[in-house]
Amino acid sequence: MTNERKVTIIPPKPKYHYRVGIYCRVSSRSQEQLTSLATQASYLTRLVAAKPGWILSDIYLDIKSGSEEADRNEFQRLLTDCRAGKIDVVLTKSISRFGRNTVETLATINEMRAKRVEIVFELEEISTNDSASQLYISILEGVAQEENLNRSENIRLGIKHKVENGTARIFLKRCYGYLNDDSGDLRINDMEADVVRSIFDMYLAGKSIIGIKRELERSNILSPTGNSIWCKRSIENILANEKYSGDVLVFKTYCEGFPESKRKTNTDGKHEQYISISNNPMIISIETFKAANEERNRRSNVFKTETGNNRKSTRYSSKKVEIKQ
Repeated sequence: MTNERKVTIIPPKPKYHYRVGIYCRVSSRSQEQLTSLATQASYLTRLVAAKPGWILSDIYLDIKSGSEEADRNEFQRLLTDCRAGKIDVVLTKSISRFGRNTVETLATINEMRAKRVEIVFELEEISTNDSASQLYISILEGVAQEENLNRSENIRLGIKHKVENGTARIFLKRCYGYLNDDSGDLRINDMEADVVRSIFDMYLAGKSIIGIKRELERSNILSPTGNSIWCKRSIENILANEKYSGDVLVFKTYCEGFPESKRKTNTDGKHEQYISISNNPMIISIETFKAANEERNRRSNVFKTETGNNRKSTRYSSKKVEIKQ
């Protein structure tokens, strides 16, 4: 009786190692999304390790919505490395994680193909080295784009519903001068609240934004981001924030366009807004907030008409706004 032989295949050693770049993206910094990002990177790293001839060159991680107009820094770094000949294969989870829209995705694929860089979409099991992949990718990307639009709309409607019934967490979002207690409710941060009150007092006493900035820095008061240098925008945002008088206005901005959306200020009445009265403890009185914003309007060099933004005077002004003559 002969013994059964156990034979194991020993694959040949590849003659060339392909340098692989892993690209992962999630749309927000929520715990769920960050966990998804780590899972994507870990799974794709194991795939690279199991593939003969592949060696991991770098991992590129973006936390950025695919619909945002701003560039994804890590995605741009990946393209730069591909153009420099540092990457042979790009491995990503899916088409929807890669490009913002069909046009961008196909343009990137064509550019990388010209550079002899292969792009592998793991979920769809597609490689751009396949000559028939381009049509298939364009179809799948179009479907993914429509799904993203529907998902964005569903998320928007869900947030709107929570705002309408008063359960949205946005009403309890912390800003300078406040903190969240153990139950998540807003409470006054006494030290920061004193700074907020002094900013309103200085402004109503006639100080300019620059003058307030200099006074805060001279007093060694740290900015909301913990810096010793205050930016003008931080002071302007404090003066314009109705939360300090106890109310919260929701949907001050909105996104327009898809898939490349642009955030705009919701001051034209195009979209509804919601206000929660007596939402949180007051740091300043309603009268002080109204007086400060009346003063802001009086000092502003910009006024609005039916034709758009106009200037009271172009002399001495350095503000950048869209002017319609």
